[in-house]
Amino acid sequence: MLRGIDVSAYQSSSYDTDGLSFVFVKATEGRSYVNPRLAAQTKRARDAGLVVGFYHFLWPGNLTAQAEYFVSKAPDRPGDILAVDWETTSNGTHASNAQKDLFIRKLKDLRPNNQVVLYCNRNFWLTHDTTSYAGDGLWIADYVAAGKPRIKARWRFHQYTDDPLDKNVADFGSKAALRKWAEDA
Repeated sequence: MLRGIDVSAYQSSSYDTDGLSFVFVKATEGRSYVNPRLAAQTKRARDAGLVVGFYHFLWPGNLTAQAEYFVSKAPDRPGDILAVDWETTSNGTHASNAQKDLFIRKLKDLRPNNQVVLYCNRNFWLTHDTTSYAGDGLWIADYVAAGKPRIKARWRFHQYTDDPLDKNVADFGSKAALRKWAEDA
């Protein structure tokens, strides 16, 4: 299993990259928020030679506008991974299955040179998801042993803890295999 983390404005731009193969950086949320540390956190990952992904926190509403906003702010580089963060918003709502699926498809249209994955927690996957559509791969959050999420679906990334930060593993045999997958969009 490859090790990685995901970071947002809550984390430093000088996070530790030792032993990591990948980093997901929060880019945007809805149609108005941009992570103020996006550029610095991205530079840190690239300088360390990591595979880089960017994620968008999805809100219900105008999905086309959100997708366009995300791709306008996330760096446009083949080999980067794009992720849709599908969970409950701060006001207690969440995008529907149809909205989640539409957003993923719109991202794939807007950025055909990037793999697009779905991030959600185990509860969302098991109780909210009805289509099992995760684009090019599933990134599942389930706080159990690394690489042992309690789902039957095939997954690419597993977020297994948020203490002291969001730690993940990737189901690839090597960093080169992850990079090749990311570049073969």
